[in-house]
Amino acid sequence: MPSLKIEIEQQRPFSGPEEEALLNLMRTSDCLERALERKIRPWGVTATQYNVLRILRGAQPEGLTCAAIGRRMIAAEPDITRLLARLKARKLVRQRRDQQDRRVVWTQISEAGMELLQSMEPVIQRAPRELLDHMSATQLAQLSRLLELARAHGIGGQSRVSCEGKS
Repeated sequence: MPSLKIEIEQQRPFSGPEEEALLNLMRTSDCLERALERKIRPWGVTATQYNVLRILRGAQPEGLTCAAIGRRMIAAEPDITRLLARLKARKLVRQRRDQQDRRVVWTQISEAGMELLQSMEPVIQRAPRELLDHMSATQLAQLSRLLELARAHGIGGQSRVSCEGKS
């Protein structure tokens, strides 16, 4: 198994173990995300769109506002409105204005969106195993704990890491 330094053809040493760990994490995240994208490509949706559809499936029948969808996403999406517009154009979601506050838009998964998720389910359910089955259950549990620790621990004594862009 080649080291990150060899993979990215870096000549100089990393500035420290923190830099090496961070770059390893970023490289791994990118590799896994691209592998997942290849698995869902036949359905014509991106991993981000799939994530939104799953979120909306879990929020049935009420649906969610854009802000609520954004808080639940795995990866931050800077333009949720445009993402939802693309899903709406494909008739995978439907939207309605709030009765009390017309500025608020509620989004729900449509029947077509539910059917798409159902057709994707067998491939998506196998994906984690196919991508990570070379690791033991103990290693996977340790990896999860370490990743949670990386998100929860303060950076250099500063405030906690935030997935919302705030420090």
